[in-house]
Amino acid sequence: MRHFLGRAALFAAVFIPALAQIGTFNNEMRAGITSEWKGERFPDGRPKVPDAVLDRLKNTTAEEAWQTLRNAGYTHQYEGGWKVVNPGEERLVGRAVTAVFMPARPDINKYVNENAKKENRVGRGQNSWVIDTMVKRDVMVVDLFGKIKDGTIIGDNLGTSIMTKTGTGLVVDGAVRDVSGLSEIKGFRVYTRDFHPSFLADATLMGINVPTRIGGVTVLPGDVVLSDPEGIVFIPAHLAEKVADESELTRLRDEWGHEMLRQQKYTPGQVDTQWSDQMINEFNKYAESKGSKMRMTSRQR
Repeated sequence: MRHFLGRAALFAAVFIPALAQIGTFNNEMRAGITSEWKGERFPDGRPKVPDAVLDRLKNTTAEEAWQTLRNAGYTHQYEGGWKVVNPGEERLVGRAVTAVFMPARPDINKYVNENAKKENRVGRGQNSWVIDTMVKRDVMVVDLFGKIKDGTIIGDNLGTSIMTKTGTGLVVDGAVRDVSGLSEIKGFRVYTRDFHPSFLADATLMGINVPTRIGGVTVLPGDVVLSDPEGIVFIPAHLAEKVADESELTRLRDEWGHEMLRQQKYTPGQVDTQWSDQMINEFNKYAESKGSKMRMTSRQR
């Protein structure tokens, strides 16, 4: 299996909205694996990064986020190589609702469907069960083990439902169908490995809001999804505000440096290297005038 954490044992479950997950992965465990997060949570234990932080991250680049995460020891949070539907001008930013699919086998699929009946899930489409759990500013993040033919997680009908419920988009390590229809859903951003006209088949949903892997990234429920032209960064919830703070400071540094060059107060060699204490003091006054709470220190030269 491609996935971490003994996934066959960990994910043999289907999520019950607002309660627990059948099997070995429950709300308490979901809170446990995201224990670095100290803020508000959804009823299922998923971290709820504040909307205000999500708004601030809309201007954050992949490079800025990657640098902060790397400095914090999170070195595998970026994934590229996507095909994009509706790229738009704004970044895709939202809280991850994760879903894990595996190649179908009759006995497990039977178990999943039987439990779905007990949970009063609507319909037999396991992909739609994930969508039923989503709320505003969620992003559906799906591991479909890179499956293309018969690996299409949504078409335009389910895409319309996701957009209505969340206002965001989808990331799938698999495929989508009905690209013409998806393209007509204004603002709905889709990051996928490829496109295919087939329907989803021969795959079984093994977990909702469980740890998963998207390419080379381990994604936890509640991580912040941040897109950029280069690809996608998955930001651990407890680092989201730090990423926003440091990216804002980086942009202010660039603004101030450009202004100093236009005024010819400092040379390119001075701006493009370690700053003097005088430059740092001047920049911090500039940052304060812009309403930033962040300050540059001599260690950040």
